[in-house]
Amino acid sequence: MPFNLPIALTWLRVAVIPLLVAIFYLPNAWLTPFEQNLFATILFAFAAVTDWLDGFLARRMKQESAFGQFLDPVADKLIVAAALLVLLNMDRVQVWVALVIIGREITISALREWMALLGAGKSVAVNMVGKLKTTAQLVAIPFLLLNDTLFGWLDCAQVGTWLIWVASFLTLWSMFYYLQKALPQLAGKVD
Repeated sequence: MPFNLPIALTWLRVAVIPLLVAIFYLPNAWLTPFEQNLFATILFAFAAVTDWLDGFLARRMKQESAFGQFLDPVADKLIVAAALLVLLNMDRVQVWVALVIIGREITISALREWMALLGAGKSVAVNMVGKLKTTAQLVAIPFLLLNDTLFGWLDCAQVGTWLIWVASFLTLWSMFYYLQKALPQLAGKVD
């Protein structure tokens, strides 16, 4: 397993997950609900930035690796799923949203593994629609975590809800896109 700065950033994103969840279980004497929301938002935003930064650095420093290409989307899926479960527990996101997003991730991960076994993994390689889906999720979730009003007029809960609905649509779109790409190979290989 290679270890370099891009992979370290990806591992750091994974390490943020228990902190993000734990913030909401600290006593109110330690952090007020507003501070919990703020710190969770900052942690998630940091993780979202490292998602972009690790890929940028891997390409720039010529440190791309098969392990890094595997770990990066896993880290994304883990932090998004953890944040969605926290938000679901706090009734800030609808059950259907969490089911769509987490269900898609499981479905497409299984599809990619199966396609790799068939020798057709490139047909379901990451595409722009998948990148848009991830970006939409990484933008929507901080608004839902903050759950406050900014600048006296910006209702983060409402904006976050609208954005997570857009992210859910993109999530479904990307799932159908990848399923359609895999269908020709799957049609002839199903036992």
